[in-house]
Amino acid sequence: MSRAALVFGGSRGIGAAIALRMARDGFDVALTYVSRPDSAETVAAEIHAMGRKALPIRADSADPAAIAAAVEETVSHLGLLDVAVVNAGLLRLGPVESVSLVDLDQMLAVNVRGVFLAIQASVARMRDGGRVITIGSNTAIRTGSPGSSVYAMTKAAVAAMVKGVALDLAPRAITANNIQPGPTETDMTAAMAERLKEIVPLKRIGQPAEIAALAAYLAGNEAGYMTGASLTIDGGYVL
Repeated sequence: MSRAALVFGGSRGIGAAIALRMARDGFDVALTYVSRPDSAETVAAEIHAMGRKALPIRADSADPAAIAAAVEETVSHLGLLDVAVVNAGLLRLGPVESVSLVDLDQMLAVNVRGVFLAIQASVARMRDGGRVITIGSNTAIRTGSPGSSVYAMTKAAVAAMVKGVALDLAPRAITANNIQPGPTETDMTAAMAERLKEIVPLKRIGQPAEIAALAAYLAGNEAGYMTGASLTIDGGYVL
């Protein structure tokens, strides 16, 4: 029987690495994107080259209807879900005095409400014994720089959310865990990579494949006794 994974925000960076790792581990993979269909198609082509099915889906995680539709489209093409990875997120920085209501609402809509709705829609169409994995941030533990109050708040909310979700899903043997990456080499960090290297104890930033490897562990059978956990992977930044 084939296995199906859905990666929300799977066209670039960490999400793309997770989508590719899921395919490498034998999953057929659906991945959502918002603004970069070219990147989504590139990831899909790589998954097809591995001999797995790939389904890129345009779905804005700020749109509840789009989230629900993405799950239904995935199930229609790939079957019931075995794994749902919620990676879609929005980062907008600014000091507390100047954060606009628009930016506040958009980050809450994607990073908190969107995560909850993605989990809610996914588990309704997930096999018992499945896996829910969220991609949070080490800023839930330590912000480290000014201007990140709203982003850190949303990621702390995800860490708390996963604990409750884990309890709700335990009777179905579905685990829910949260990965908290630190500085990782993505489009989002490209402009500040050298500065970030200096503040990470290991003196480098993470690679998306390293985050994907942790997601692969959480998606596998060996992680069946872990649920409600937030796992920080950040080169020692929060120590």
